[in-house]
Amino acid sequence: MLRHIIVILIGLWLLVGIAGAAERQASESPAPPAPKIVAQLTIDGPIGPAISDYVARALKDAESRNAVLAVIRMDTPGGLDTAMRDIIRMILASRIPIASFVAPSGARAASAGTYILYASHIAAMAPATNLGAATPVAIGGPGGNEGESEPKEKDGERSGADSGDAMSRKMINDAVAYLRGLAHLRGRNAEWAEKSVREGASLTAEEALKMHVIDLVSPDIPTLLAELQGRRVNVLGREVTLDLTGASVETIDPDWRSRLLAVITNPNVAYILMMIGVYGLILEFYNPGSIVPGTVGVISLLLAMYAFQVLPVNYAGLALIIVGIGLMIAEAFAPSFGALGLGGIAAFVIGSVILIDTERMPGVGLSWAVIAAFALASLMFFGLAVGLILRSRHKPVVTGREEMIGAFGTALEDFRENGRIHVRSEIWTARSGIPVHKGQLVRVTGLDGLILSVTPLEEREEREP
Repeated sequence: MLRHIIVILIGLWLLVGIAGAAERQASESPAPPAPKIVAQLTIDGPIGPAISDYVARALKDAESRNAVLAVIRMDTPGGLDTAMRDIIRMILASRIPIASFVAPSGARAASAGTYILYASHIAAMAPATNLGAATPVAIGGPGGNEGESEPKEKDGERSGADSGDAMSRKMINDAVAYLRGLAHLRGRNAEWAEKSVREGASLTAEEALKMHVIDLVSPDIPTLLAELQGRRVNVLGREVTLDLTGASVETIDPDWRSRLLAVITNPNVAYILMMIGVYGLILEFYNPGSIVPGTVGVISLLLAMYAFQVLPVNYAGLALIIVGIGLMIAEAFAPSFGALGLGGIAAFVIGSVILIDTERMPGVGLSWAVIAAFALASLMFFGLAVGLILRSRHKPVVTGREEMIGAFGTALEDFRENGRIHVRSEIWTARSGIPVHKGQLVRVTGLDGLILSVTPLEEREEREP
């Protein structure tokens, strides 16, 4: 019995030893390498708050997943300066290398896109694409030349030295310094960067490669990744060698928040929301207590105000729209036979046309179809309101004190001065200076308190009413 126990203990000791050795071997063996990920982002269209929000979230997601590279595929006519600078700050602070790729063929990186391309660790373009025209277009206007740093002098006087020219020079110099700084940081052509700002110069992909504005010309992302294999880039002061062998490209699409922001910051959608809000409040004021128009109107108006707060809105245009709506409302309350209404429509249309400052954000603006639709709808709505008011003026009064004047009644008794009559399904006390017979038809000619003044009708008149 003792011998069996000893054999069992020895067997258990051997099993424990084998299990421990296997566990040590498993812990000492290297873990399988994590899959390599290349995050792909897309900027397609004007750069605004929605694009900036999307890029921020996408880069944060790429960093959390330890992506070896983020590729921003770009096709943009430019956009808002604030949104562009937000994106550039994210690129400069990124812990992973970022490549901006102007693609597909036919795409462009104009204005704000050029700045983003210069800020990226790697700048690439597809064939038949272009970049440049980085002048701050908002400064253009009568009396100012974008390429001039000093105003011309004539007869000892500075012909262009007004506040507008001074502001133009400040904005150009600021943009030049910003783009030259990005060029020096990434080792790119700083002279051409300045030329792009001051003269609005543009380059094709092949010309940009020859002038050291970009690093690569590639037809597509797979080819770009193959050409980037082993390239060294500086990321936050440390040199990183790109190892893209076996890396899979994962597209990061905008989330619901970015998509919602993109929808409501569309100028046409923001304009429609504003009009829905205005008309919702008007209907609520016309019919207090209906609740639904007021609720929808307030929500729509708040969303529109948020969108206008981040869009390049011309507040003179917004004021004209409000004045136009006010004039059309005044036409409904105090008809001027079209003068107020037509003035309101004119102010409404002019305000809508100049509402969005397309110079500050190229590629966006209100659609003429949307403007025309709301202008016609407003004209029809207030035209109908004016028509109803004019028609109501010619209708007989059907309620109140005045409604009794001219009404017909029947005498319930003979009387000369005071008696009772039946009128409007009611019995009233009546007074007449002419004798009235029972059953005779009378017409009400006046009302004194609760006593009616009546005139008896002749037999011929009784047949004619």
